[in-house]
Amino acid sequence: MITIAKQKELVAAAMNVRGEAWAPYSQFRVGAALLTADGEIITGVNMESSSYGLSVCAERNTIACAVAKGKREFTAMAVVSRGGVTPCGACRQVIYDLCGNIDIVLADETGAIKDTTTTQELLPFAFGDKDLG
Repeated sequence: MITIAKQKELVAAAMNVRGEAWAPYSQFRVGAALLTADGEIITGVNMESSSYGLSVCAERNTIACAVAKGKREFTAMAVVSRGGVTPCGACRQVIYDLCGNIDIVLADETGAIKDTTTTQELLPFAFGDKDLG
C-alpha cells in the first residue's frame, strides 16, 4: 500500500480536477488521479453525454490520458466523488487490464478517505489474457 502522504497527495490532485467534470445531467462529478511508476500524477474527470451510454468515467479518462503520454506502469489511483463510491465494473476491468493490481484510494467530496483497496479486491475474478486462450 502506498504511504498515507502519497494517498493524500493523490486525493488532493483528484479533488483539484473534480470541478472540471462534465456532468450536466447527473451532477455527479468525479475526479481521478493516477500515480505512474516514475512518480508522475495524471488526472482526469468524468464526461457525460446526452446519449448516456457514451459517457466516460473519470478513471478511464485518466488512464487514457496516461497512455497518451506514453505511460505504461502505474502504482496507485485515487478517486474522489460524492460519498466516495467505488469504480464501476467497466472501470474495474480497465484498471485491471491497463494498470494491474494497484492501490485504489476512495475519497468523498470533502477529501476524506473512505477506503483504501486494490484492483484485486475490487475485481477478484477479473477477465484477462488467461481467458483468451
